[in-house]
Amino acid sequence: MGFTQEYGIDYDETFAPVTRLTSVKSLTAVVATHQWKLFQMDVKNVFLNDDFTKEFDFTSNSYDSVLFIRKSDRGLKLLLLYVDDMIITGGDTSSIHELKMHLSQEFEMKGLGLLNYFLGFEVTTRLDGYYLSQAKYASDLISQVGLTNNKTTSMPLETNAKLIPTDGTPLSDPTLYKKLVGSLVYLTITRPDIAHIVHIVSQFMTAPRSNHYATVLHILHYIKGTLFYVLHFATNSFIQLSAYSDVDWASDPTDRRSTTGYCFLLGNSPISWHSKKQIVVSRSNTEVECKVIANTTTELI
Repeated sequence: MGFTQEYGIDYDETFAPVTRLTSVKSLTAVVATHQWKLFQMDVKNVFLNDDFTKEFDFTSNSYDSVLFIRKSDRGLKLLLLYVDDMIITGGDTSSIHELKMHLSQEFEMKGLGLLNYFLGFEVTTRLDGYYLSQAKYASDLISQVGLTNNKTTSMPLETNAKLIPTDGTPLSDPTLYKKLVGSLVYLTITRPDIAHIVHIVSQFMTAPRSNHYATVLHILHYIKGTLFYVLHFATNSFIQLSAYSDVDWASDPTDRRSTTGYCFLLGNSPISWHSKKQIVVSRSNTEVECKVIANTTTELI
């Protein structure tokens, strides 16, 4: 924490524990299935607090060190931490209230009630489950670019479109391109439908050209037409992990490297997805399939 820093040693370094975003979606899927409630708390001036030494009998998760779990006769409680924001949930509301009271005695806390906004995305609670959306974030992004017309498109990428580094003319100032692509990367948290094309345009950050920028605008027109696409975590789902993977062998027209893609579902709810170009060129379809299995298994475990 900030108060322990020493000048000349770690004065310019700060650290705050952050959860994996996959954990947030996984937790939401579990909570929806059990029809639990999600509570949010905020720690005020978190970097000014003393080291916390009191134990609450929570166990840190091996996959995500800031996901804490406590099992007792009163049921299961889960606490997820992102810097100074906490998500607390479980099967017993009274024990959750007690935990919140204990935390408030140790820190200056602010109870934010039921979770409705977290890390830039909206959380909506309905009878059929939870909905995660980045509609406001996407709308603000579209407004920044100035896409005020009604033009939209039904596909994030045109059929059979292939982008190469020499497409079009160099941009005189690549700042806007980099800003938009970075924003689109964050939007893929709840939008698996744009994960692949955002992966493609992010490959040209060093020297973007006019055709690459046109593709980014195409993505934004698609987002404008699908602004209210959301992730649904249904109450009638089930706790069973499924994984799907695929690979496009030698798909890059420039270096012939293959593109790996995978998607994980917890019950009927998507919790993790990825699209990435493989590091080296694969010499056969068998080789490329083995690599995608390895990448998917790495995420699985």
